[in-house]
Order: sequence, then structure tokens, then C-alpha cells
Amino acid sequence: MPNNHSAVRLAPLEAHDREAFIRDNQEAFFHGAMQELDQCDDCFEEDGEIISRRTIEEAIDDATAETYRILLNDETAGGLVLHLDRAAGRGDLVLLFVSPHVQSRGVGQAAWQAVERLHPEIRVWETVTPYFEKRNIHFYVNRCGFRIVEFFNSHHPDPRDPDAPQEPGPGFQDGMFRFEKAITS
Repeated sequence: MPNNHSAVRLAPLEAHDREAFIRDNQEAFFHGAMQELDQCDDCFEEDGEIISRRTIEEAIDDATAETYRILLNDETAGGLVLHLDRAAGRGDLVLLFVSPHVQSRGVGQAAWQAVERLHPEIRVWETVTPYFEKRNIHFYVNRCGFRIVEFFNSHHPDPRDPDAPQEPGPGFQDGMFRFEKAITS
């Protein structure tokens, strides 16, 4: 795997790039799900998408959100959305996607390292990913240093998301892992 860490940077999302950001996010999530699942009929949120426009827009529009494009050699390579509670020193990695064209090249890991450098005030990071996303689980645990701390499923629903489906179906599948990363240095 080539080292792209020095060629990766984050740039705040500009208003004119919002639609492309949404489309690129949907493309990356769709690509990832197709790689993981032989039959993906139950993992679509809406209109044949793994992640809905509404989900992405709500993430971007949240009052605590910071949204970035991931750039590789100044070319668009993905994006991410953070929700920050600086007073509590906590941050949520709400969305992170890397273009299918540059996956498995260290881009996501370099982007995550850039997030940590950008926000040293955040002492605990959190994120979730569906049970079926083995590549994401590997990425968060083995590449970024997160720990799995909870498994949401029909027997243990997410108390912070009462609208989340409690049975397998769109966006839920067989459950969701919750990850945390405590910054100790």
C-alpha cells in the first residue's frame, strides 16, 4: 500500500460542492455494501441508495456539524462529517467515505489522522457502522484505534436513536456496532 498520508488533507465543504458530496457519499456507501453483501435488497434506505439523501443532509445540517472533503493530491477523494461537543471533549464521526477509486490506499486512515490533529480538544471519539460492513470494522479497529463498545440490535436498541429500526431492514441489517476512541496523549 503506497503511503498517501502526506498527500491527504481536509478542506471544509463549500456550498457549491454539496450536491456532489451527497452523490459521492451515496456512491461510496453503495460500492461498499455491494462488496460486502451477495444480496442487498434489505439494506437500501430509499431510491436504491444505501444511505439516503435525507440522512446525509441531516448530518451536514446539524448545528454541531463540521463537514470536510477529503483531498488526495488536491483531487476529491471522499468526505466526512463530524458532530462536535467541544465543551464535553466529545466528537462523533457521523460519516466518512472514500471514493471507490482510491480505496485501500491509506486515504481514510490519513484523513482520520488529520481529524485528530485538527481537533486535539476532542478526547473521546465515537462512530457506528452496520454489522455487515467488515471493511469498516477492520478500518476503525485495526487502522484507526477505535474499540467496539456496544452492539445495537433488536434485543439492545440504541437509546439515543429512538427512530432507528429495531428489526433487520433498511439501514439496520443485523445490528450496528458502536465504536469509541479515547485520546490518551
